[in-house]
Amino acid sequence: MRQIIAMGGGGFSMEPENPLLDRYILKQSKSNRPKICFIGTASGDVESYIEKFYNFFQKEECEPAHLSLFKPHTRDIQKFIMEQDILYVGGGNTKNLMALWKEWELDVAIRQAYENGTILSGLSAGSLCWFEEGVTDSYGDELEPISCLGLIQGSHCPHYDGEEDRRPAYQKFIRENIIGAGYAADDGAALHFIDEKLHTVVSSRPHASGYLVDKDKEEKLSTTYLGTEN
Repeated sequence: MRQIIAMGGGGFSMEPENPLLDRYILKQSKSNRPKICFIGTASGDVESYIEKFYNFFQKEECEPAHLSLFKPHTRDIQKFIMEQDILYVGGGNTKNLMALWKEWELDVAIRQAYENGTILSGLSAGSLCWFEEGVTDSYGDELEPISCLGLIQGSHCPHYDGEEDRRPAYQKFIRENIIGAGYAADDGAALHFIDEKLHTVVSSRPHASGYLVDKDKEEKLSTTYLGTEN
C-alpha cells in the first residue's frame, strides 16, 4: 500500500500547539514506533526548522531523524531513505527543492521508498512536490505554475485559504489551461492518498477543507475534523 499525506499547511511548524495532523500521519504507519525523517531542503535545511521537528516528534511514539543535503550525515542517502517508515517534507521554496533533489538523486530514492511502502507526507512545498504540477511563489513575489514529481496525477494548491492570492491564481491557471485540474487544501487540511487515489481528507481546524478544482467548478470535499468541537 502506497500512501501520501499532503497538507495545505499546518503541523508542528505552523500549529505548534495543535498536534492533530502530525499524529494522524504517525498513526498511518504499520509500525508501533515508526522511523520518521524530516527533509527540510525547501527551507535550505535551516536549523531552527529542524529543531522544531525534533521538539515535537521526540515526545511522540516514533524515532525521529532528518536528512540534510547541505550537511549530509551519510554518503548512502538511498539506504538511509529506504530505512524510514515516514518521510516528512517541510515547506519553503519548491523550485529549489526540486532542483536539489534531482542533483542528489533524492527524487529517485524517494520514489523507490514510496513503492516499497514508505509513507510520504509534508506541507506547503512538501505537499506540492508530490503532484504533477501546481502553484508556487518560488520564483518571487508572484504566484506561478511549477512542475513537480508527478507521483499523484493532477495539480495542487496548498494554503488555499491561508494566502489571499492562492485561490484566484489556482483557478485562473486551470481555467486558462496553464495547468490541469487538481486538488487544493486549506491550511490545516490534509489530503490522504492511498495508491494514488484520494482516500480521505482530514483537518486540524474545524473549518479547514480540501477541494477538487477544475475549469468549471470548485467542489468542497467531505472533510473529517480530527478534534472535538465544543
